Amino acid sequence: MANKQPAFRENIHRLFDEAQATDLGPGIVSLIESRATQAQMREVPIGKILPNPAQPRLSYDEDSLTELASSIREHGVLQPIIVRPVGSKFELIAGERRWRASGMAERETIPAIVVEFDEQTALEVSIIENLQREDVSPLEEATMFRKMTETFGYSVRQLAQKVGKDKGYVENRLRLSDAPADVRELVSLRKDTISHAYELMKIGDERKRRRLAKRIIAGELSLAKLRIITGTSPDASEDEAAAKPRRRARTVAGQVAQARAADDALMGARSKLAEGVDDLVEILRQPELMEQIPEVNRANFAKHLTITKLKIENAIAIIRAGTGQREEAEGI
Repeated sequence: MANKQPAFRENIHRLFDEAQATDLGPGIVSLIESRATQAQMREVPIGKILPNPAQPRLSYDEDSLTELASSIREHGVLQPIIVRPVGSKFELIAGERRWRASGMAERETIPAIVVEFDEQTALEVSIIENLQREDVSPLEEATMFRKMTETFGYSVRQLAQKVGKDKGYVENRLRLSDAPADVRELVSLRKDTISHAYELMKIGDERKRRRLAKRIIAGELSLAKLRIITGTSPDASEDEAAAKPRRRARTVAGQVAQARAADDALMGARSKLAEGVDDLVEILRQPELMEQIPEVNRANFAKHLTITKLKIENAIAIIRAGTGQREEAEGI
């Protein structure tokens, strides 16, 4: 048994090396490595594939499915799906859009990685695969994050590492999963209002929150104005705050309040950044832990750190620019 695991891991890496376009991410690859008992790449008849009964996705855009079907007719399926054997058939774990689109394209088979593992791991892989998709909605993402923490016991830090997001992003999505119904409805109607939603959650008055949500849906309330409303004193009306943001900013009190809010935001961001760097350094200082991380995971994380470095350098430039950048930002 001791000799079987290294050989199995080598086989897994060979599978993913052969399928350069799998793009499954290190989180899924590590789950397959650690929990699957069998794994092989093969063509599977589409008619023998059963949909995942616990599919975490709520909806699929029909236009994008049609476009994908057209691409499959012309180029084939570039990224294999993941299935597990169930009797004489196969249960879909990851890749439902490709499977659906392949049916629309009237293909008889589809390339698949066939793995054998339990139902819980199948659901875990399905959720992680969907979380790595760009077209997943904020509400779907929030629900999946909640499932990962409550059902599978992931900590926020573990989940962030698994799906390639930062802790703050995951924490905000978890907040959204607990948001009032009116806030969730806002995000479901307009996905571009996610930042508005986080601001609305600061308002405890349900009637006021609903009234503001209607104005946001109608396009009558910008994020900047909403932030002024959520930061005003209790005796200031929302209409006054929304109608005269620039006039308030010119008063000494308004300037002081804005400066304090900006400073608090900057210090909060600095604290989160410092905490994240400390956590990273702590992990990197543990050789026995680093040895357990597959080389492909380390390479991907190194790329992520390089991108993060560029973002930090950009932030440094903006801070050093000072007044000029601030005036430019206010003009946007």
